[in-house]
Amino acid sequence: MQLSAAPYEERLTAPRSWWLISFLAGASLALILLPFGTLPMLGGLVGGTATAAVAASSYGSVRIRVVGGALIAGEAKIPVTALGESEILDPEEARAWRTHKADTRAFMLLRAYVPTALRVEVSDPADPTPYLYLSTREPQRLAEAIRVAREAAAAA
Repeated sequence: MQLSAAPYEERLTAPRSWWLISFLAGASLALILLPFGTLPMLGGLVGGTATAAVAASSYGSVRIRVVGGALIAGEAKIPVTALGESEILDPEEARAWRTHKADTRAFMLLRAYVPTALRVEVSDPADPTPYLYLSTREPQRLAEAIRVAREAAAAA
């Protein structure tokens, strides 16, 4: 597999505050189990914290990559030749595209804790998806990586 000229990879990790919330969820479970004794309370603290931490980690483990002539966003893999123009969305515009401007046919890799996003039009006439909405902390770099990969694929 040939790598694109400008490889891009980003992991949309959960914010640090979610780890504190994971501990607080474990503490809550420990308090619920306190009447049953010390051992169940400690089990609730450890088990509740671990379960909440796994949930936060799995939600924040989604990746966006541009590699090998394809955009991989979460579980979706789209060839860059099927993509059109990219639009960088500031926090206010990203919120609008998540709500009242959104198209129900669009592919959305949405993480509300990431304020900026990139909207990429789908130019493939066989694909009913009008655009991709990708939450990203670095929309300029992602747009540039898609552009370079699309140009490299067209030249090949």
